[in-house]
Amino acid sequence: MKKILITGYRASELGIFSLKHAGIGIIKKAIQRRLIPLLEEGLEWVVVSGQWGVELWAAEAALELKKTDYPHLQLAVIPPFLEQEEKWGDDKKAYYANVLRGADYVNSVTKTKYDGPWQFKERDKFLLRNTDGLLLVYDEETGGSPRYIKQQAEHFGERQTYPLIVINSYDLASVAEDEQGELPADEANYDLYPADQGYDDEI
Repeated sequence: MKKILITGYRASELGIFSLKHAGIGIIKKAIQRRLIPLLEEGLEWVVVSGQWGVELWAAEAALELKKTDYPHLQLAVIPPFLEQEEKWGDDKKAYYANVLRGADYVNSVTKTKYDGPWQFKERDKFLLRNTDGLLLVYDEETGGSPRYIKQQAEHFGERQTYPLIVINSYDLASVAEDEQGELPADEANYDLYPADQGYDDEI
């Protein structure tokens, strides 16, 4: 596997509204744990669309790995449309801009600003076609918006080899247990409790 797509819940689905929330660090650590064996086996690219939530945290996790033990790792940020951060708050825009500065490739799937939900569908099709597997932060028991890309990846995998790697609430709990000595007591046992908000992405 040379190129892996990483996606999952939006921050709002996880009830994360602060950049200082301990859950972000736990999710990043869980993603890094899954990426390291793939990097050892030849992974070269992490691909995200830059959605606010798991995708941007995954991008940051990848950049951290690149700066330490895996300088060959490259990051691609491929949003569904131009200026997807236009309606974000200043802190989110700054976070996004920092990720883009560290990325090796940035380009949008469609060449206009937001025009409708069809752009998210085009994004998903494009990203699946141009990657070799999917790393998904998703909990089957609680559902949520990532189930759509999961279903598409499973369908895509029926026609060709396309591994699907899932990080669920049990995986996050395991990371939290390992890290709990460094976390506040009320955030040590982090879990996924997403609200199902339908297909449309947050813009």
